[in-house]
This record gives sequence, C-alpha cells and structure tokens, in this order.
Amino acid sequence: MSIFLGYVFLGLSLAAPIGPINAAQLDKGIKNGFFHAWLVGLGAMTADAIYMLAVYLGVVHFLEMPFMKAFLWCFGFFVLVYTGIESLLSAGKIISSKRGEDESSIKSFMSGFLMSLSNPLTILFWLGIYGSVLAKTAAEYDKAHVILYSGAIFIGLLLWDLTMAGVASSFRRFLTGKILAFISILSGLSLIGFGIYFGVQAYKLLF
Repeated sequence: MSIFLGYVFLGLSLAAPIGPINAAQLDKGIKNGFFHAWLVGLGAMTADAIYMLAVYLGVVHFLEMPFMKAFLWCFGFFVLVYTGIESLLSAGKIISSKRGEDESSIKSFMSGFLMSLSNPLTILFWLGIYGSVLAKTAAEYDKAHVILYSGAIFIGLLLWDLTMAGVASSFRRFLTGKILAFISILSGLSLIGFGIYFGVQAYKLLF
C-alpha cells in the first residue's frame, strides 16, 4: 500500500510545478468556475495518457525525431500564444456574480488537451520520468503491478487537477473583480511567456 501511495505522490509532484496547464486552469476557473477548470486538466490528462501509452509501447522514440520535435514546439507556440492572448482580451469581462455559461465544455477540454499534447516537454517528461519508473517497476514486478502503479501516478494527476480547479473557482468567490482580472492577465502573460519559449526552441531546432 505504501508503494502505491508513493506512486500517487509521484503523480501529484509531477503535476504540481507551475506550467501552462496550471496557468490555463487558474484562468478558466476564475472566468467559468470549477467544471471548466477541471475540464482543462482532464484534457491535459488525456494527452498524458496518450504519451504514457506511447512510452509503454515504446513508440515514443518516433516523437523524438528532430522534425517531430520542431513541429510540436511550433504547434505549442501557436496554441499557448493564442490561449494567452484570448485570456488577456477576456480579462476585463470577469463578473463575479455571473459565470461564463457561454463557454463550451469541449473548448475547455480541447484547450488543455492541445496544450499538453503539443508540449515537447511533456514527451521528455514522460520519457524521462515515467520511462525510468516503468523500467524499474518492470524489473521488480509483473505486468499487473506495472499497470497498477501507472494507475497510481494517474490518480495523483487527477487529485492535482481537482485541487487546481477547486483553488481557481474559490478565487472567484472571494476576490474582487479587479484582483480576478489581474490574476487573469498574469495567467495570460505567463501562457504567452511559455509560448515564446516554445517558439525560441522551435527556431533553434529549425535554424
């Protein structure tokens, strides 16, 4: 049981560092509430599951090819900058009493999914961390345990997703409109910042 909880904690600690997904969740939670923030995280987790499977099946090396890496950096640049600009433009529209019901659930889910899927750091992250965990677990345990502990990592990711969605939607309840708009602007700027970093990496790879 302690090993299982250790893997859950690993999942939590992998999801916790502030990155584009956390910034997007914070922004979405402030503007549209818990459900939309959770959907952003769920989208990101779906992309994580795809990469986990890719590592497990050993096909992730295809994604390490320079062409694929450059494509993903470029794609990530566009997704993050677009999301960041959208966040900045809508920052002034936050009204504490009225949730943004017009925001579609699919859009929230897809923004998290595309952000995570187009992030080469996600690939390196899963390849490096999950790859080494997989190798160690496979060496010591049978296939059932490998699947069980992979599931435990995922539970950790899910717990962090729920925590972030809860924190973001709570902010909405307790803070004034001006502070919420300020947080939303910060989230937007951080997304653009991550996007520019992706763009620089793409440029380095291509030129």
